[in-house]
Amino acid sequence: MLASALVIAAAPLSASALDVRIDPHADLLYRQALPLLEQADNQDDDSLLRTSAAGDPELNRQGQAMARTLPTAVALLKKSVELGHPVAQYRLALYYATYLPAAQIPDAACPLLESSLKQGFAPPATAIATLCPPYNASPAYREALEAVPGMATLYASYYPQPAARLACNRSQPQGLQMQWGRQRDYQAEVYRLLGDLDPQHRQSLLQKAVEINGCAAAQQRLTSQR
Repeated sequence: MLASALVIAAAPLSASALDVRIDPHADLLYRQALPLLEQADNQDDDSLLRTSAAGDPELNRQGQAMARTLPTAVALLKKSVELGHPVAQYRLALYYATYLPAAQIPDAACPLLESSLKQGFAPPATAIATLCPPYNASPAYREALEAVPGMATLYASYYPQPAARLACNRSQPQGLQMQWGRQRDYQAEVYRLLGDLDPQHRQSLLQKAVEINGCAAAQQRLTSQR
């Protein structure tokens, strides 16, 4: 396993490591949810409060329509998840992690995150590292991380993707806003996380993260080891 991590750090990101087929209908459902998710992400809670307080019927109608946006998006995601869509699994898990009480998040979100990562989709990696013990310290987690670089071609069209926190992304979110990462940002996160799990090859894995997107967190680790 240690040797395989080193091979990944030196290998190109073009070879497919997993046999993943995304159901076309599941993909259609996911993509139908995207504009609704975007509307919900751009929704200002303060403006909704002002809208509900206002007496203007048109403003109230708009507020009620916006309030329906997120549930409709979630319903579409759930239908896509039923068909095994790995990106929909991630976005539904992110919804649970954002809106459920903290005690309920691991049971609701972690199975979705784990399934998505096992299909080679990179974004769940950082959420799992924070939310999902003991899986985040298991050999299965590490094996899933190692397979991610080989799936870059399959998932290229699904980026950017949101995350609660990206250590390898220089931009910092404001308040409760999500960070949006490109594919290379998430690939750097995967190598950074592999570095945490593989002390023997940590330096080469962290260097790979730096090479991909200038990962500041990985560079800091490398500097501290000198």
